[in-house]
Amino acid sequence: MQMEAGFIGLGVMGTPMALNLVRAGTPLAVWSRSKERYDTLREAGARTVEHADAVFASCTTVILMLANDHAIDAVLGRGTPAFGARVRGHVIVNMGTNSADYSRALADDIAAAGGRYVEAPVSGSRKPAEAGQLVAMLAGAPDDVEAVRALVRPLCRESFVCGAVPAALTMKLAVNLYLITMVTGLSEATHFAQSHGIDLALFANVLNAGPMASDVSRVKIDKLAAQNFSVQAAITDVLKNARLVAEAARSANIASPLLDICHALYGETEALGLGQQDMVAVVRAIEQRTASDRKALRL
Repeated sequence: MQMEAGFIGLGVMGTPMALNLVRAGTPLAVWSRSKERYDTLREAGARTVEHADAVFASCTTVILMLANDHAIDAVLGRGTPAFGARVRGHVIVNMGTNSADYSRALADDIAAAGGRYVEAPVSGSRKPAEAGQLVAMLAGAPDDVEAVRALVRPLCRESFVCGAVPAALTMKLAVNLYLITMVTGLSEATHFAQSHGIDLALFANVLNAGPMASDVSRVKIDKLAAQNFSVQAAITDVLKNARLVAEAARSANIASPLLDICHALYGETEALGLGQQDMVAVVRAIEQRTASDRKALRL
């Protein structure tokens, strides 16, 4: 009989991930600060609990899909006496995106308290999460990694073993660098096309038929052509990821000129009040720069 696993964090990504685990037959106990998605999970067959401690009490493996370092520390009770009780004898699986330094320190603290730790960040947004088409990157002790790899198989199109912590998160940051610059470039190209009077539906058809097309570009160009900024990967989340990549580049004395421009643009987009819209809303910051440049030329 398969052992029950725990899942903490039922956000935009976490909820479809948990649902896919349950639908694949994984016994799952779930907890989230927000209880609004509990009915959906219960209907699918998950066991919902009122307190995080109930997950740790019944599940040896606990998956975390949380927004940031602070949320992880709070759930684990890191820095408090509760930390040891929650992680001792457990495999803690971190599927979120954090800095490599944070993940390395967390792994050390969990090991010191008698627990085990696996990094398992994923590449993909809400749509791939719903379809079970994420790409997972894993790092940790080999036996733990293989067990977690089998556990998360219903969530993933593919998974890759990256080595020791924090190799998976470093890999994720490299992937994010490419994703962020690619989608920002696509948004800028759309602004260029529109400003020259090109029909955006035709522009989308040309791009989708060409050698640069991908699953991501097809979805994003269609959103840009329709001016549909409903969220798949939110501006605020992309800004956080851009910051993590920029910080990792600075700490390693690596140049990241394209990423740095993107980082600034996503900050400008959030400042426009668009933090909860999809990342293609970065086109609004590009439009604002165009308007500012034209105004300066008229002065």
